[in-house]
Amino acid sequence: MTADLIAQALGGDEDAFAELVAPYRRELHVHCYRFLGSVHDAEDAVQETRLSAWRGLGGFEQRASFRTWLYAVATSRCLNMLRTARRRPQVELPLPSAALPEPTRLGEPVWLEPYPDTLLEGAHDGPPEPHARLEANEAISLAFITALQHLPAQQRALLVLRDVLGFHASEVAAMLDTTEPAVTSALKRARSTLEQRVPDAEPPPEPRSPAERKLVEALTRALETNDVDAVVALVTHDVRVSMPPLPLEYHGRTATARFLAVVAAQPRTRRIVETRANGQPALAIYARDTSSGIYRGISLLVVTLAGERIATFTRFDPSSFASFGLPRKLKS
Repeated sequence: MTADLIAQALGGDEDAFAELVAPYRRELHVHCYRFLGSVHDAEDAVQETRLSAWRGLGGFEQRASFRTWLYAVATSRCLNMLRTARRRPQVELPLPSAALPEPTRLGEPVWLEPYPDTLLEGAHDGPPEPHARLEANEAISLAFITALQHLPAQQRALLVLRDVLGFHASEVAAMLDTTEPAVTSALKRARSTLEQRVPDAEPPPEPRSPAERKLVEALTRALETNDVDAVVALVTHDVRVSMPPLPLEYHGRTATARFLAVVAAQPRTRRIVETRANGQPALAIYARDTSSGIYRGISLLVVTLAGERIATFTRFDPSSFASFGLPRKLKS
């Protein structure tokens, strides 16, 4: 069937080409998101991949599978976007009117968006490739995606193609027009950087398990009631708070408690809508406008769990709501 479709597409049948590409669209979208850290940029990259693949179909020599060829095209488009992008994120994160406490660390601004779990459905239908080192849930986690954004573009490509997708070193070398020794050398450096940036942690509870449900419900109650002590009681001793693309980071219970105290000091009634991002629990937080009674979205909080506690809070501005199908306002 695929061979027939390829023959028809090579003959100029765009409908046949669309049918060839359709089964890979979701996994290509996840692939591009890993590179670019943005749902919207990933969508642009997939569209460019489709157009580039259609225009360059005559160059598909069928020595590799059509899927492998598509990944090569998508990787090329993502690398081009990383080289030429001049993304200036519009930060909408409503920070407290009071001064924030001194951060534990001032890092580099990272352009990053959360990825809705609904877009992951159907993106991992096949078994893992034999050369893949990372499981699907690990390879979409916010910690992994964040760490990828700190890698040089070529190393990012090597690590995703080799350790996430499981392509053989010779296939990766062909995709990136380099040699196997160069792939091996650069991949070693990429893995070393990744190990330094992704902290070891106790495995989280299974998604949607009773243990995860218990933690999320407790956190929701604490946030809705502005109970800082209750939030701190749920976290690990080395908990981290970050707010991409802002470079502010708070590490540890004491620093996190100081940050939360400033946020909680604002006399606002909150409502929370649960969702999921990057395979993790996420909370859309709304605050009540006293004049209109309307609840306005103020942030999306993605929560990383470790064992029976919370290891990381990653706070995003409400511009991310649209990707999750969340309204910017709730009626009282």
